[in-house]
Amino acid sequence: MMNSRLLCAAAMSLSLAAAPGIDATALLRDLELLASDEMEGRRPGTAGHDRARAYIVRRFGESGLEPVGGAYEQAFTFAARPGGTPARQRGTNVIGVVRGRIRPGLAFVVTAHYDHLGVRNGVVFNGANDNASGTAALFALASSLTAHPPAHTFIFAALDAEEAGLAGARALLDAPPVSRDAIVANVNLDMIARDPGNTLYAAGTFHHPHLKPALQRVARRAAVRLVFGHDGPGAPRVEDWTRGSDHYAFHQLGIPFVYFGVEDVAHHHKASDDFGTISREFYANAVETIAAALEELDRPAAGIPLNSSSRIDSAHARSPKERQSKRP
Repeated sequence: MMNSRLLCAAAMSLSLAAAPGIDATALLRDLELLASDEMEGRRPGTAGHDRARAYIVRRFGESGLEPVGGAYEQAFTFAARPGGTPARQRGTNVIGVVRGRIRPGLAFVVTAHYDHLGVRNGVVFNGANDNASGTAALFALASSLTAHPPAHTFIFAALDAEEAGLAGARALLDAPPVSRDAIVANVNLDMIARDPGNTLYAAGTFHHPHLKPALQRVARRAAVRLVFGHDGPGAPRVEDWTRGSDHYAFHQLGIPFVYFGVEDVAHHHKASDDFGTISREFYANAVETIAAALEELDRPAAGIPLNSSSRIDSAHARSPKERQSKRP
């Protein structure tokens, strides 16, 4: 919706205080491309969505992520209502792995959904914040971890069909690349590129307080305000984000989660959620903060339980045939 060449030039000339492992220029370039009109709002079943998926597969490879079972793509079907008529529709998650050095049998699963609303009445809903921002962050975080291999294994998953009831997350957990009891925690990124108050929320520690000390250490040195909340009974029901995104599918199975997100009422699910309205400096700093959080959570001394009997390999993945998503 904006002049792509002008925006790209602005992004590349922007000097941001990103940390050594995060390439701010590449981060913004990825976000701009995923949120461009070329991707047609990334609605499942459209040519634009297919282009976005192909781009994600390419960037996973360039980021150094290994495919699972020989392929990055995990196909599934889910219930959809195109034009109000119930139907089965195909979705595809994109999954890659960085194997751990010390505890390779335990995994963090880092997720971000890449689907959005598509085109409505001729208007493209580009979904820059929701959730091209989280998807582009996956590439930056993966590149950082492959350059400095972690203690635990990290599984990166660009999930499809979040807007259709978390279908991609449920499909991932129905046919996970690792046994469920090997998952230490889910770190979910959804809407992390816009906040005038310089505030990034970390939801989930109300339910899983053992994760909070590591995040508190990050908060003390972060360039953004890292605030805990939106996850418990202290706030009105509408502000409880526990069920708000893909992390809820993990939560339902008793898997700990941290959800990073922002309050974005002004542009949420509106055509104005475009690359031109994101907060570029905040976004780069937010991704750097999340990178620091992954580093802290990965420390063996962070209080993460050891389960040496678990293994992470392609044996846990089903064959590449389409998988049927189902609710637990």
